[in-house]
Amino acid sequence: MPMISVTMFPGRTEEQKKALVEEVTAAFVRTCNGQRSDVWVVINEVSRHHWALGGKLYSEK
Repeated sequence: MPMISVTMFPGRTEEQKKALVEEVTAAFVRTCNGQRSDVWVVINEVSRHHWALGGKLYSEK
């Protein structure tokens, strides 16, 4: 059973998250011949205070 992890900043609506989960699941089924009922999708929301790029926290940008 595949598990797909999406990590992003907080702030998306429930509707956006539902659409994302649907699209990611559909893409996996379409490209990997999987079964919808076997696809797990986990959304991890990480604060800008806990995410950095190039030595700088996103909260500083």
